[in-house]
Amino acid sequence: MTTNTMAPIDASTSGVAENVRLDFAKSAPKVFRALIGFDAAAREGLDPALVELIQIRASHLNHCAYCLHMHTNDARKAGESEDRLHMVAVWREVPHFFSARERAALALTEAVTLVAADGVPDDVYAEAAKHFDDRELAQVLALTFAINTWNRVALSTAKRAGTDQR
Repeated sequence: MTTNTMAPIDASTSGVAENVRLDFAKSAPKVFRALIGFDAAAREGLDPALVELIQIRASHLNHCAYCLHMHTNDARKAGESEDRLHMVAVWREVPHFFSARERAALALTEAVTLVAADGVPDDVYAEAAKHFDDRELAQVLALTFAINTWNRVALSTAKRAGTDQR
């Protein structure tokens, strides 16, 4: 039986001690590789810009700074505009920034991410189904499942924004 102690370490860049948590990739490599495979499969056939919008919105909702930092940077590298990145959190108030397809994906992402609140409402699902064929809709759902899992991994292992080592 192993014990995972939370030993403070010196965080010289911030001057604040941190708690050490396990390195999930090293502690559960088979599970971590499976998550990477699931994530890669979920992205297949989806527009890379849409992938990042979905991941950014779920990360907002889950308060996952680590993933939010990573995916906003990935979106910038893929050519996403700063204006749109700033508007993802309030996408309903600025519908002209996003296509109907993107808005449907964002609404579905929110419903799935916050599923415990109201389930996935039929109208949200139906709107997404108007913009995506069955395969694409399954991919959007799978991507939402994947980013929610990654958010939970990052949050529960206390990953710090700006430390992505990919």
